[in-house]
Amino acid sequence: MPTSPCALCQTSRALIIRPKNHQKLCKTCFTNVFETEIHNTILTNQLFHAGERIAIGASGGKDSTVLASVLKTLNERHKYGLELVLLSIDEGIKGYRDDSLETVKRNAVQYAMPLHIIGYDELYGWTMDQVVEQIGKKGNCTYCGVFRRQALDRGAAKLGIKHVVTGHNADDIAETVMMNLLRGDLPRLARATSIVTASAASDIKRSKPLKYAYEKEIVLYAHHKGLDYFTTECIYSPEAFRGSARTLIKNLERVRPSAILDVVRSGEDMARLVPEESGGPGAKDVLVVEGEAEGVGGCGSANGRSSGGEMAVMQQQLLENEGAADKELDFTVKGQKHDRHTCKGSKNMTKKLQKQQLGKCRKCGYLSSQDICKACMLLEGLNKNRPKMEVRVGVDEEENGPTLTRRMEGLAVDVG
Repeated sequence: MPTSPCALCQTSRALIIRPKNHQKLCKTCFTNVFETEIHNTILTNQLFHAGERIAIGASGGKDSTVLASVLKTLNERHKYGLELVLLSIDEGIKGYRDDSLETVKRNAVQYAMPLHIIGYDELYGWTMDQVVEQIGKKGNCTYCGVFRRQALDRGAAKLGIKHVVTGHNADDIAETVMMNLLRGDLPRLARATSIVTASAASDIKRSKPLKYAYEKEIVLYAHHKGLDYFTTECIYSPEAFRGSARTLIKNLERVRPSAILDVVRSGEDMARLVPEESGGPGAKDVLVVEGEAEGVGGCGSANGRSSGGEMAVMQQQLLENEGAADKELDFTVKGQKHDRHTCKGSKNMTKKLQKQQLGKCRKCGYLSSQDICKACMLLEGLNKNRPKMEVRVGVDEEENGPTLTRRMEGLAVDVG
C-alpha cells in the first residue's frame, strides 16, 4: 500500500490523521499546526500582555503538561514577555496525587519553571482521603471541586499572581456545555463557555488557551514531543456526574468527529441568549461562582480530571505503533460534515432567568451568592461530624518533650 505524503509539506510521510478534520500530516507539521492554533487563540482573545506573571495550574496530567510545554515554546518563539510559574494543588490522595506531583516536579526542572505546591490540609485542615473516609465516595467530587478552585486562587494570590491558566480542552468544554444543558442552567453555561473568567472576590482571572484543542490531539502532541506526564485516573472520580456527559460526548465524536467543536460553538451561541445581569457574555466580567464551571474538576488534568481508560489505551497504542514504519496512526471516523451556521435558534427567551447576586463570604471573603460560601458550609459539616481523635506522643518523643494528649471535639464554624 503506497504511503500518503503530508498534506502541508508534501515531502514527508504522513503519520497522523488529525481527529479534528482528518487532515493527513507528518510529525513536524502536526506539532507546528497544533502550536499555531493555540497561538492564534491567544492572540484572538488577547489572553496575555507583556510582563505578565502567569500561574499554570499543573497536575502532572497530559493537559497541564502540554499547556506548560506549548506556553514555554510560544513565549520564547513569539516573545510574549511572560513569566511562567507552575502552581500545583495537593488534594491529599495517597497513591494518586503524591505520584502525579513527582511528575510536576520533573516538569519544573525540564521547563525551568519555578513550582509552588499548596495542599488542602494546609488550607482547610482536611485531605481528600480524610473527606472520603468521613462522607464516602458519593459526592466527594463536590468537595474537591469547591476546595480546588479556592486553592488555586489562594495559591496564586500568595505568589502575587493575578492570572491563572488551566488546561481545559475542547472535550472538557463540550462536556460542561452538555452537563449544564441537561440541567437547564443557561447562566452557568454562559460562564463555562467563556475563555476568560474573573473572580470579584480574589481579583484573579482565569483563561483556557487549549479551549479549542481536541483531547486526542493533546495526547498526540504529548506523544510525538516525548513529554513526561502522569496518566492514572483519580481513584475517587468514577462516581462523578461528568462521566455521564463524557460518555455521551465520546459517542457523538465516534459518529461525527466535528461534534466536539459543534457542541462548544453551540454552547457559545446559547450563551449569547443569557442577559448581561445573569452573567451573559455582554457582562463586564464573566464571573464564576465557587465550585462551578472549570472549578468542578480536580483530578488528573489541569482542570483536574482524566478521561479514564480511553486516553490511556490511546497512549498505549501510540507506543506500540511507534516503530511500525508501514502503519499510520489513524483515527478515521466516517460522518457527514455539519455546518452550524445553517442551524437557527430561537431569538427569544421564554423563561425569565434569575439575576445572579454575587457577594463575598462573611467567613473567608471568597466570592459567593450566599452569606457563607459553599466551601465554608462544607467545612462546617465536616468539622461538626469529625470523630473524636486522640494523638499521643510516644516514648521516643518523651525524651525531648512532655507527653501530649490532644482531643478534637466536633467544631462549629463561627461566622461572627
